[in-house]
Amino acid sequence: MSETALRDLNTLPASDRKNESSSKGSFTKPYVGSANENVDVSLVSTHINGNETVNAVAETGNSEVEYIESENLNDVEDVDASLKMLVAGLDSKDWVVVCEALNNVRRLSIFHKESMFDMLGDVIPLVVKSLKNPRSAVCKTAIMTAADIFSSYNDHMIDSLDPLLVQLLLKSSQDKRFVCEAAERALVAMTTWVSPILLLPKLQPYLKHRNPRIRAKASMCFCRSVPRLGVEGIKEYGIDKLIQVAASQLSDQLPESREAARTLLLELQTVYEKLHDLAPTTVSENPEIGSWEHFCQSKLSPLSAQAVLRVTNIAREGLVIGS
Repeated sequence: MSETALRDLNTLPASDRKNESSSKGSFTKPYVGSANENVDVSLVSTHINGNETVNAVAETGNSEVEYIESENLNDVEDVDASLKMLVAGLDSKDWVVVCEALNNVRRLSIFHKESMFDMLGDVIPLVVKSLKNPRSAVCKTAIMTAADIFSSYNDHMIDSLDPLLVQLLLKSSQDKRFVCEAAERALVAMTTWVSPILLLPKLQPYLKHRNPRIRAKASMCFCRSVPRLGVEGIKEYGIDKLIQVAASQLSDQLPESREAARTLLLELQTVYEKLHDLAPTTVSENPEIGSWEHFCQSKLSPLSAQAVLRVTNIAREGLVIGS
């Protein structure tokens, strides 16, 4: 991982400016009287060729901008023209133009992914640039763009994943709720659409990051990805490696990390016992050699093994009592 990417993670960005105004393009930014930090007053949704506008919803005491969900995006009118103008739009100094270009990336990735595929190497760095933008409208639109890229291109964008992952972990860990929630949805899209065998090695370094909130988000992504390997995939990846990762998160500072670790350990215990049932130990006089307890004790330090067994035994006792 590059030193620049790690430096990006070490400092959380300053709060976005509020109530910015502009007369460019077709954007309208309503005045918000409330000092609510979770309200975004920048209208992200674009007006394309007079055919698509997106409404801002004004509620009593609370005005929030609506962004276009993926299922509500319309196709571009001219694919070739959109592709030709895409990079220049993404690199524009006009934030309205950037948002329009980001939404066009989303449209092209959904409706014309083959046409834009050869441009991903140029497009993704500019999406990352928008993720770093202090203007919340640009940032959130870029986050939604990243989610659509994951769902459309899957493993084909794995070589460009690192800078996106850095920024999404960062944005999902900040205090601005509407940006944080959008980034979390993008991370869910990533763990849904990118193969775990490729994704897990990318996530693992962040499990030891010095920022506990980054560690927590990475732990949650790791926990969601492992079950997608399946029983044989987990066996191939190495249950011993995975149990060591999960055990290291059990004592983490934030409860999200610890809960993700507990969930992962229960999954690994289930998979281990399924594999053991399929291939029972040949040492019939010592059946405990193939037990989960023996496995934990053989792969972990005494203290880590004790912590792991406490978690899995308590969960098992709960199941027995509830049955």
